[in-house]
Amino acid sequence: MIRFICYPKCTTCQKARKWLDENQIAYAFRDIKTDNPTFEELSAWHRASGLPLRKFFNTSGQLYKSMDLKNKLPAMSEEEMLQLLATDGMLVKRPLVIGEDFVLVGFKEAEWADRLKTE
Repeated sequence: MIRFICYPKCTTCQKARKWLDENQIAYAFRDIKTDNPTFEELSAWHRASGLPLRKFFNTSGQLYKSMDLKNKLPAMSEEEMLQLLATDGMLVKRPLVIGEDFVLVGFKEAEWADRLKTE
């Protein structure tokens, strides 16, 4: 079973959850605000995703903007970025889908359909 990690009040997360339900894809739900990902989880997900670490930041979030991370991230090491992401789930781009051998960051319906739909 996949893990679906989101912020329940986020409209994109709500749309993604509805898509999972409509496509009868079983998942374990986790609220990113109340159960923040750990440094170890984020490190593993980053490796499994194949994405640049910057893609894990919620660039449209208020916290990201108030911390001026657009200007601070380029000077940070990956370890510093992971440590920062682990401090607050609201910094992390969502929703996240964590599978056995893959990680999806953000809701892109076509990408999710390719990866998650079973015949």
